[in-house]
Amino acid sequence: MTVALAILLLVNAGFTVVVWPTFYRRVSNDTRARDAAGKATRFLSVHRVIVGIAYLIAAASAIAAIVSFF
Repeated sequence: MTVALAILLLVNAGFTVVVWPTFYRRVSNDTRARDAAGKATRFLSVHRVIVGIAYLIAAASAIAAIVSFF
């Protein structure tokens, strides 16, 4: 793996760490996130899955980048 690709993977992981927490906070504060009883709605559940997948991809990117340096 080239150094440029490893750097791109690290940038991807860093971008995820910076952007997705803000997105999740906004989604969780949205009026559609909870019903009248305070239970999480499907809207919130789906976005939790999306954020989780983004973090898994970021972790895989970071691991691949770090491994490529050795």
